[in-house]
Amino acid sequence: MKSRLGAEGDEATQPVQPGSAQEGRGARTRDGRPPLPAAVGQTRDSMTGANEDETEISEVAKDLLKQQVQALSAKVEEMERKVAEVTQKRNAERKSKGKLGTGVKDRDKGGGAVNKKQQQLLDITKREAARSKRMQELMRQVQNIWKQISQHKWAWPFMKPVDVKGLGLHDYNEVIEKPMDMGTIKNRMDAKDASGYQHVQEVCDDMRLVFSNAMTYNPEGSDVYVMSKTLSDKFEEKWKSLIEPKLHEEELRRLQEENEVQVKEGVQAVEEIDVEKLTEQYAAQLEELDKQLEELKQQATPKFSRAMSVEEKRHLGQSLGKLPPDNLSHVIQIIAQKNPSFNAHSDEVEVDIDAQDPATLWRLQRYVQAVLSTPALRQAMPRNQATKRSGSSLQNKTSSKRGKKTTTP
Repeated sequence: MKSRLGAEGDEATQPVQPGSAQEGRGARTRDGRPPLPAAVGQTRDSMTGANEDETEISEVAKDLLKQQVQALSAKVEEMERKVAEVTQKRNAERKSKGKLGTGVKDRDKGGGAVNKKQQQLLDITKREAARSKRMQELMRQVQNIWKQISQHKWAWPFMKPVDVKGLGLHDYNEVIEKPMDMGTIKNRMDAKDASGYQHVQEVCDDMRLVFSNAMTYNPEGSDVYVMSKTLSDKFEEKWKSLIEPKLHEEELRRLQEENEVQVKEGVQAVEEIDVEKLTEQYAAQLEELDKQLEELKQQATPKFSRAMSVEEKRHLGQSLGKLPPDNLSHVIQIIAQKNPSFNAHSDEVEVDIDAQDPATLWRLQRYVQAVLSTPALRQAMPRNQATKRSGSSLQNKTSSKRGKKTTTP
């Protein structure tokens, strides 16, 4: 579909250029009519600008929509990654199940395959064995401390149980609820059965009980009180410097191992969930994100960016044919904005409507509508201006796919 702007037959004239002298010196149109009044031109230009301002999407809105589209696109990519991970995990799980079945058969044949539960028990056994070894080492250090205290010159009153009857301490059992002595502690440290100490902290508690009992029953300042206080201070000094830091380290190690076990159990629990349902859930979320993304893309697309239909192009060509000659300069400007190679300075300008981009065509349509809808312009135009072709400087030609050209009415 093509439109020719400029000369036609013997009545050809120079094309009206933007800002040319013809626009302001009383020139007459090809059909002999004077040009439109200046007021009409001003009205046309103001309406054209208003239409363009109303139809153009603001740059701020465009940027905001683009940001939303980019953010949603990132979410879609992240969801696609999750779906891929779940699918990969599902496939790996299926393979592992097949390998597990093979492992069971091998175990029956003496291959010694180990399943997850057996591996857990094996790990627990290893941790307990290592912990027991460390505690045995601590117990040996506690025994050394006991030995050092027992060798002190004032340790002899505390090496055996208190002889209540021999010493005539008839109220001892009423004052002291739980008697304790260092000899009993030594026997329990050496015991290999259930009567022995299970933890070094139990040794510490009993050693403290020996000295606290003596200081409770004997008055402050007495020989036994001073002796027990001296041994107690020595024991606390060695305990806090040698044993307590290692007990603290052991407790931290225990908590760390428990956390590791919980993490492993949590991972195994996640691996055992229904992967198919998880895949469906991610797929549904991905579908919803795709819908939102498509809606945002539609919002981000300008209203008049779609391609014109053949009927709309034909109607545009007819509308261009109705424009007065002094409006053609702005038509040329619109076309030249998007098409720098467009030659608008020859005597006759032929415009291929099909070759113009959608944005240019819609701008032309809005301009034509603004001009033709101006009341002052309609009053200034003769009745046959909208229908007569011979009085206009615009000639429209349409071409079908076969190359046949027809003239618009």
